[in-house]
Amino acid sequence: MTLDKKPLKDIIGKLVVTKEGKRLGIVKDITFETRTGELIQVIVRDPTPYTRNLNLETSPSKEILIPYNTIIAIGDFVVISEEDLV
Repeated sequence: MTLDKKPLKDIIGKLVVTKEGKRLGIVKDITFETRTGELIQVIVRDPTPYTRNLNLETSPSKEILIPYNTIIAIGDFVVISEEDLV
């Protein structure tokens, strides 16, 4: 599956939700492999209590890191597949 290319500024600040509608937080930034341009993770700020229960990787500054390959869609929200997080 490929997502349509979107400028980073269109993704920053969007709410991250699961496909079941659970809110996870707000997109702060995206990490990528500089050599290939491959997107690696979405950095989430203001995580919800639900997000903390998912046992996700965190950055040194305690921001939540969500693997980019779990994203299903980007529209009004960034939608991820919760099953793909485990």
